[in-house]
Amino acid sequence: MHPGMLYWWKYGRRHAECGAWAGCGPTAHGAWERYEAGRSHHGDYAGGAFGVRRPLRVLAYKLDLDDAQVSELARILDTLKTERAQAEVDGRRTVAALADALSGDTFDGAKAAEGAALRVKSAERLREAVVTALSRIHALLDPEQREKLAYLIRTGALII
Repeated sequence: MHPGMLYWWKYGRRHAECGAWAGCGPTAHGAWERYEAGRSHHGDYAGGAFGVRRPLRVLAYKLDLDDAQVSELARILDTLKTERAQAEVDGRRTVAALADALSGDTFDGAKAAEGAALRVKSAERLREAVVTALSRIHALLDPEQREKLAYLIRTGALII
C-alpha cells in the first residue's frame, strides 16, 4: 500500500461507525457491516436497460450512432424504462396479494391466484415491451451497427 493511503485507510476505519464510510470498517460494536442492494425477482428485466449503467451513452459510443439515431434510441429506451418501472410496481402488488392470501385464518386461494396472475401478466407485458424495443432498434440501425450490437449482446457486454 502506498504510504499516502495509510492515513485515509486509518481515517476510514476510525470513522466507520459514523456511517460516512458504510461498509468500510467496524461499527461501534466492533462487528463488520456489509451493505448490499437487494436483487429484484424479475431477474435481468429489472436492471438498467440493457444491463449497463448509462445505456444510451454506451450504445451511442460503441455503435457510432449519429444524432438522429441517438434521439430515437433515447425514446426507445425511455419507453422500456417506463415498462420496467411498471413491472416493479406490479411486483410489489403481487407480493402484497400473496401476503394477504397468507395473513388470514385460512389460506385465500383466490387472492394468491390473483397475485400470481398479476405477476404473469406483468412479465408478459414486459416481454412484449422488450421485443418491441428490439424491433425498433433493429429498424433504426444499419447492418454494421446491428452486427456490433449483436456482438455486444453475445459477449455479455450488454444484457437484455
